[in-house]
Amino acid sequence: MSRATVLRIGTLTWLVFVWVLLWGNVSVANIVGGLLVAILITVLLPLPRVPVGGRIHVWSIVKLIGVSLWYAAQSSVQVAWLSVRPGPPPVTGVLRCRLAIKSDLVLTLCVDVLNLIPGTLVLEVDQVKRTVYVHVLDLGTDKAVHQFHRTVRRLERLFIEAFERPAEWAPDTVDTPRKEPS
Repeated sequence: MSRATVLRIGTLTWLVFVWVLLWGNVSVANIVGGLLVAILITVLLPLPRVPVGGRIHVWSIVKLIGVSLWYAAQSSVQVAWLSVRPGPPPVTGVLRCRLAIKSDLVLTLCVDVLNLIPGTLVLEVDQVKRTVYVHVLDLGTDKAVHQFHRTVRRLERLFIEAFERPAEWAPDTVDTPRKEPS
């Protein structure tokens, strides 16, 4: 079975699953109705092809998930403390981070993880320069700024290890015209 076929089956299965969840009970009618709606959606509203290349490194993904969960938990505690501590509100600001991630898909995944960390919100992504502008809740000290940059660098390194190791990475060629050999 080709990668495209597996992707289509996965998409249809996910849409049927969501349909059944929305209706609240599992029945043959809901599954068939969900399948019809899923087919209609994928035919009438197709998503653009996302270029996916390279290899997935399972151990690196496990580390990435663990570190992301740790950062989310750690940040949640910090945000909770900032909300109940006595004193003035925290100093907020926008920080710029340049990333070495090459793939648009991996860049999007990294931005999603940054948005999941409480106290941060990615405001803008400069796709050409590979720069993200992130609003950070607590920038009251130089230590907090350096800690944020360390967090971004570690996530960036983990994403590169998991999805685009330099020895294996090549530009995606979904929409790039190919030259025929002479």
